[in-house]
Amino acid sequence: MDTVTPTKLSPASGTYQPKGQLIGGKWIGSVSGKVITIENPGKKTSIAQVPHAGAADVELAVTAAEKAFPSWKNVVPRERGKLLLKIAEAMEARVEEMARTIAMETGNALRTQARGEAKLAADIFRYFGGLASELKGETVPLGESVLSYTRREPLGIVGAIIPWNAPVMLGALKIAPALCAGNVLVMKAAEDAPLAVLMMADITNEFVPPGVLNVITGYGEECGGALANHPKIRKLSFTGSTEVGKVIMRAAAERIVPVSLELGGKSPSIVYPDADEDWAVDGIINAMRFTRQSQSCTAGSRMFLHEDIFDSFLAKLEKKVTALKIGDPLDEASDIGSIINNKQYTKVCKYVQDGLDRSDARLVFGGLPPKTGPLSEGYFTMPTVFADRSNDWRLAREEIFGPVLVAIRWSDEAEAIRMANESHYGLAAYVWTHNIGKGLRAAHAIESGWVQVNQGGGQTPGMSYGGYKQSGLGREFSLEGMLDSFTQRKSVTVNLAV
Repeated sequence: MDTVTPTKLSPASGTYQPKGQLIGGKWIGSVSGKVITIENPGKKTSIAQVPHAGAADVELAVTAAEKAFPSWKNVVPRERGKLLLKIAEAMEARVEEMARTIAMETGNALRTQARGEAKLAADIFRYFGGLASELKGETVPLGESVLSYTRREPLGIVGAIIPWNAPVMLGALKIAPALCAGNVLVMKAAEDAPLAVLMMADITNEFVPPGVLNVITGYGEECGGALANHPKIRKLSFTGSTEVGKVIMRAAAERIVPVSLELGGKSPSIVYPDADEDWAVDGIINAMRFTRQSQSCTAGSRMFLHEDIFDSFLAKLEKKVTALKIGDPLDEASDIGSIINNKQYTKVCKYVQDGLDRSDARLVFGGLPPKTGPLSEGYFTMPTVFADRSNDWRLAREEIFGPVLVAIRWSDEAEAIRMANESHYGLAAYVWTHNIGKGLRAAHAIESGWVQVNQGGGQTPGMSYGGYKQSGLGREFSLEGMLDSFTQRKSVTVNLAV
């Protein structure tokens, strides 16, 4: 279990190279000695190696966290907050290195995606660092002879599992609030994109005691499964697919462990007839996360477009989307990068082919990616829009996690809202109209945990973010999310008459 010396295969300059996995404040290899090779999806080249962790590595990490917990939970909350603020400053100082690392391993374009994610991660640490003094309870008036109060206490060892699509942001959303609340953490990074998360752990490790944060690198079933089922884990926090979320929830149920789940989505956009304008088209592009290859659970991939503006709106959309540049994620000129890996690339292409094969679906623009030329050298897909098909086909119901948008006509507002809600997902939604009354009524009627009216931006610290239905349980990004997810309330009642 010596420190891993990464194989310098073909990393981009100015990116982070891993030292191993972080357990007990030290960088070590896997117990088995095996490694996972990390690929640059924009070039299909190997760039680094990380430990191939399994159950034995999970055991080491949990043991390290268990050792660190008693002293960490007793650190004055405000002092924990100060450490998070220092981490934020240190992350901000290295934001360009982190951004280039994110772009290299995820395929997300540096200018439009990776740099913003790196900055947001630092802001998340800064936000929760400022909330440490809010870990407070209440007093209950039970009479002059009785003192009754509540206190917020940490849960203990948190097991966290994150995906690859926005790994640093999603990792920060678990590390910062969990540590602020006095917990210790064992996190499994995504096997496809662990490098920037390991960099974030490296920075954090400079400021917190050994074992407070542990980051391991392995595959889902053998490593994530061992973490989810470990008897000493007191809380599970998972971000990923709904299918895996159900597995995590079953593991939590076996031990009555609290669980937070941020899962999949098939988010609707409802465009009213008065929104046939460039600002709404730009908003749809943003909401669809085209510049992130739509690899986002909040992607507005079902667009309910009023029949009066159907063709004109799609024409505007085509003009703007096809002007976006697809290319090397590390190139400042690129608006859109690559899909994460061959498995996901193949999945997206199959959905596109399904749309092309249907006589009742019209390809508005896009289609299958080229088989020759620069874009064939990476996992690049084309932003694609299909129209003239109802809400009941699989492209309108299943989470593709790729740049495939389905445009569906509507004429009756109630029918549009009904179709928007006709999904087992309920994570995000978007409404586009000049009529704020209609916009708010629609926002209130849509069954989603987050609805935006006339904007399609991403999450920001301070908002409560989470899903309805099979899109998840619990909330992130906020004070109440931290309190509900990472603390437990204790009541203390004292007889003062004795």
